[in-house]
Amino acid sequence: MNPLEELDHGIQQRLGDTVFGLRELIDALIIAVVARGHALLEGPPGLGKTLLAKTLATALAGRFTRVQGTADLMPADIIGTHVFDEASRKFTLHPGPVFTDVLLVDEINRASPKTQSALLQAMEERQVSLDRQTYRLPPAFLVIATQNPHEFEGTFPLPESQLDRFMMRIEVAYPSGEDERHVLEHYGTIASAGDAAVRTSVGTTIDPQAIEAARDCADRVHVSNEILDYILALARASREHAQIALGLSTRGAIALLRTARVAAGMRGADFVTPDDVKRVTPWVVPHRLALTPEALLEAVQGRDLAATLLERVAVPR
Repeated sequence: MNPLEELDHGIQQRLGDTVFGLRELIDALIIAVVARGHALLEGPPGLGKTLLAKTLATALAGRFTRVQGTADLMPADIIGTHVFDEASRKFTLHPGPVFTDVLLVDEINRASPKTQSALLQAMEERQVSLDRQTYRLPPAFLVIATQNPHEFEGTFPLPESQLDRFMMRIEVAYPSGEDERHVLEHYGTIASAGDAAVRTSVGTTIDPQAIEAARDCADRVHVSNEILDYILALARASREHAQIALGLSTRGAIALLRTARVAAGMRGADFVTPDDVKRVTPWVVPHRLALTPEALLEAVQGRDLAATLLERVAVPR
């Protein structure tokens, strides 16, 4: 078992007593963590998005902070601000919650686009600029955000530049009947409602060295020229599609390559196959596609177009 498989097994084991029936979603989050990407969880309220994000953050060793998205949330509430110190007669930085290892932004699309944009530099460069000064964020900085579908009341659509900085968007659907029954049995007591901290207890945390070992393992996974051409062809096809106004960016193509590498390593392989690319495409591509007005009127979904791209682009032999 390679380090990637061991990490996947360890996190699945730690989260298995808290979240049920979400193995595929946990795999997606593990891929994002190893690939140094940020993850966006989308789905209706009450399906465990926040619980999943908090539990994963607890499993990862390091500092954890949470921001609740609201309409009156300001950029300074995330980044921080300089405050005048009477003792030193100087302005000192009061850091915001962004100065952490794992930042959970709950219901990010309830914050205004102006406040959402405060995360752009942090997510891309892992640093923030404030009052002409630049501050580095921790090397392990990771954003896990949740959002409700944009049709819900009180939500703002995420700007395209914001969406593109999320390596993966993971849709959380309603659980199967068996999984939902397990949830009711586990959390259906009155006592369980009174102590939310118990829900995110994972015992021992993941050793940061295990994550670094997993990343080294992913970097050793071979990517052939044919796979590179396949990813480039998918990007090119998205830019030429009649129903797509803005196709897959270069950042998106890089994300597709990195996540496919991790996915291959997690199944124990030492090379990437087209099936690895296909597996991560629904998480990496759809949220990066800006649809034409005609496609929006026809209620076309990004995930449907991503599936169409996979059908149209020839698979390398």
